[in-house]
Amino acid sequence: MTAAGAFASRLSRTLGVCAIFTVITPVYAEPRAVVELFTSQGCSSCPPADKVLGELAQDPSMIALSLPIDYWDYLGWKDTLADSRFSARQKAYSHMRGDRGVYTPQAVVNGTTNVLGSDRAGIENAVNRTQKVDGVMSVPVTMTQSGGQIKVSVAEASGKSGEVWICAVSKSVPITISRGENRGQQVTYHNVVRNMLKVGDWNGKAGNWTVPIENITRDGVDAAVVYVQDGSRDKPGAMLGAAFNSLN
Repeated sequence: MTAAGAFASRLSRTLGVCAIFTVITPVYAEPRAVVELFTSQGCSSCPPADKVLGELAQDPSMIALSLPIDYWDYLGWKDTLADSRFSARQKAYSHMRGDRGVYTPQAVVNGTTNVLGSDRAGIENAVNRTQKVDGVMSVPVTMTQSGGQIKVSVAEASGKSGEVWICAVSKSVPITISRGENRGQQVTYHNVVRNMLKVGDWNGKAGNWTVPIENITRDGVDAAVVYVQDGSRDKPGAMLGAAFNSLN
């Protein structure tokens, strides 16, 4: 074999190895979990949980969302990102569980399990447990942006039903807190939900919806999340499927 032939042979073997590595690299076609963190700028226990959520947001197999609540505003600092709808959502989860477990920082995993938001190992364990619940994150959901429209598609899943919601998200929001329990701190909040809109009801058949971007966006919004959830807004159940996309 000539020197050129030997080099070509070595190159072919090298490229073959690279191709193998490319094939076995894990790719998450569908997320395995939606993690909702109920947090507050006025809660001294929350910054560690906010950091954990930022780490989870880097995991392509998870959709990690911050939902700042407003019931600690009286402590001396009014949360600048809080929304009363998030407080109501947290209470609705508690009602469905049949407990009074409303606190911050609280993470709700796949709509079925709650855990301390700063406990990353606990969140990971909750993700693994909820994946064994029938229907959880089993429905393929896609979301695409075309011009000023967001197109949402939910696949068929016989025997399932729920509501389809879209959330406008700000991927990173740094806040300097000048009063209250976190006085003097700058905290970065990740995947902060800035608006929520019900897209429609899903009856288990394949469905498609179109949402004008102007219906959900506001200053600082640079991503969107669509999720399909069993139950209703007032009686939320298991997360059946979800998708996360950056917006142009």
